[in-house]
Amino acid sequence: MTLNNESRAAEQQRVDHIEKLITTQLAQTQTKLNQAQQERRRVEKNFGANTRADYVEADDVIDTNATLAQQKQLMASATTNEDILHKQKQSLQLLAQNPYFGRIDIEEDHEPDTLYIGTASLEDDQGNFLIYDWRAPIAGIYYNGTLGSVKYRSPSGLQTVELKRKRQFVIQAGQIINMFDTNETIGDEILQKTLNEASSEQMKNIVATIQQDQNQIIRNTQADILLVQGAAGSGKTSAVMQRIAFLLYHNRTQLTAEEIILFSPNTLFSNYIAAVLPSLGENNMRQVTLQHFLAKRLHGLQVETLFARFEKEQITTSASFQAISKYKASSQFVTDLQTFLQTADLTQSFQDILFEGHPIFKRQHLQNLYQKLPRNLLIADKFLAIKNHLIKQLNHYLKTQRTADWVLSALDNLSESQINTLLYRAQALDASSQQQQQALIKAVIHQRYLPVYEALYNNYFFNVYQLYHDFLTRDVPKSINSQHWQEMIAAYDHQLEAHRINYEDATAILFLRQQITGEGQNHQIKYLMIDEVQDYTPLQLAYIQHSFPLAKLTLLGDLSQNVYGSPTSLQDTATTLKVLFPQHKKTVITLHQSYRSTANITNFAKQLIPMGQQIRAFNRIGSLPQWYISDDARKTTQQISQQALKKYHTVAIITKTNVQAQALAKSWSAKIPVHLLTEQDRKIPRGILILPIYLAKGLEFDCVLGYQITAANYAMPTDRNILYTLATRALHQLYLVSENPVSPFLQQLDPDSFQLQRQLTTKKQP
Repeated sequence: MTLNNESRAAEQQRVDHIEKLITTQLAQTQTKLNQAQQERRRVEKNFGANTRADYVEADDVIDTNATLAQQKQLMASATTNEDILHKQKQSLQLLAQNPYFGRIDIEEDHEPDTLYIGTASLEDDQGNFLIYDWRAPIAGIYYNGTLGSVKYRSPSGLQTVELKRKRQFVIQAGQIINMFDTNETIGDEILQKTLNEASSEQMKNIVATIQQDQNQIIRNTQADILLVQGAAGSGKTSAVMQRIAFLLYHNRTQLTAEEIILFSPNTLFSNYIAAVLPSLGENNMRQVTLQHFLAKRLHGLQVETLFARFEKEQITTSASFQAISKYKASSQFVTDLQTFLQTADLTQSFQDILFEGHPIFKRQHLQNLYQKLPRNLLIADKFLAIKNHLIKQLNHYLKTQRTADWVLSALDNLSESQINTLLYRAQALDASSQQQQQALIKAVIHQRYLPVYEALYNNYFFNVYQLYHDFLTRDVPKSINSQHWQEMIAAYDHQLEAHRINYEDATAILFLRQQITGEGQNHQIKYLMIDEVQDYTPLQLAYIQHSFPLAKLTLLGDLSQNVYGSPTSLQDTATTLKVLFPQHKKTVITLHQSYRSTANITNFAKQLIPMGQQIRAFNRIGSLPQWYISDDARKTTQQISQQALKKYHTVAIITKTNVQAQALAKSWSAKIPVHLLTEQDRKIPRGILILPIYLAKGLEFDCVLGYQITAANYAMPTDRNILYTLATRALHQLYLVSENPVSPFLQQLDPDSFQLQRQLTTKKQP
């Protein structure tokens, strides 16, 4: 309901007052921040002078450890004070751009109250709240409530109030652009305006337009595992970013952004979402792709990417390849690995530990140690016991080396600078001459035998690659041809010799290593988020769970966007989670409403997938998708994209594979600028873009052009998901271009849901 001029004038007067107060508080905060920075620099200078004396000149050491501790405490205090003021300044700057977006009038115990909702809270000099942070418990009324009796959850329990009014604002540069009262959770008018905007290079926060179903994701604090199945454009990723901000707000003293990690589909996506949390005054959580996560833990091996595997699958259509991939992406693969570990003779995978080319601990010795351990001991505990035993043996042996000729020779060859460095590291600069001599001997010996210590700590005495080979050579899975399985094993061995490893095998090896050694776990991470979880196999989920054993999980996915053809489904994932987390509380939320695309595009796209009728299009009307059949798809694509660029900021030409993207970019007219995006890219530029479908996952563009939607490219059942994902990247306009014969999936669509353009012909010249 649009309001009268009197109401608007009163609200504008309040905005003016708030803007002045923010300006005043900003100036005060900046003054305090300048003072804090000066104090921090002064403390740094004093601290630096004292610590430099400690290692530059041995006679100028700090008198006591207490003095050094006091200096560190002063340093920490100064830094903390500066950080707090910097946060306050950042919060005020955010409010200055747009102080608030909502107002609720409530009545509790016959006491009326008016609250304004914004991206951060604001108090006056008397401590009265002028703006409430959107994450405050009472602000949940704004997102969940309709007029009348409303409940909200507070720290003291469930509260009930009467919601008398809900008002929404659009404020820019201190001026109210639009305002109206609504009985809805979030009025369509504000949402329509937001969705009609052009795409941006980075995702924006959605705090002004959070929908009720999204709010359930954001404010859920009960579930140990939150599994979200959402249609394309339903706001899954946006909701999880606001969820992170919500968790940081409500666990301010127990949770930091460093204790939250998000697994994202690619680096383009990682950069795309990187501005959301800073726009809400929060630091970014840790981000990683599964590819980077695996590769970092298999140092020295080139791990195949999921993208490379997808490209390989497009040219490898053999049933054997598909069968093996399907098996390794199944829950049965996890079960078989676990069963194998219970019966395998792990001692066969032990190997010598070498020192300068010669065994210092022989394989037989390691096998004997393992076999003497109690049979009921956990495998990981057995390995820890072996490591501790070997380290003790090594330490005992190194004591016998203190008078060896090579040690005395090494000491004689040390320069004065090297001596000072070794003594400093040993904290022996102010020790007696005899103590310094012993410290140097110990340091020289340790330096030479450091590779042996590293081999023990890193379990180099156990060959996990051989163990996985042994697993593969057991009984062949029933669904797979024996000869094809043997060929796969030979390929694995060959790749390993070349320091390469397949995508599926990388996770299996890491899983085995983790189960055996008990290492590679991070107990600091408290919340783990996975986007595009439908692309993860049960084994990958199992490995990640073991890697972050104390983390609560938020998993986001859409089975219909499973472009890689993995058999993982929401039901498969839920079943896997029940096995992995039998004692954890789980919540499943399903989002059917799609907001990203116009209703025309959503209604077109949902025909491509099974169960698509469950998807609800948001009532934003645009142009029908355009399907061009041409005898020269490249020229047609150039013409359409050039025209579209006159209207839109970004025109994304999406191909099925990277090979197709590169070929199109190579043949592109030099007169028309174009950007070919690859997995190495970090940012999404404006203009005409060419990229394969898997790099477009999670992203959105003003205009999308699907390239070569032919029967050759899109005929397999899994290609429906690829087409659906492609179509739902478009915000405002969708074009599909193909040569004959066209994909059979397009021929099955309702002809009223698109416009067919056969009249455009661009025949190739002889």
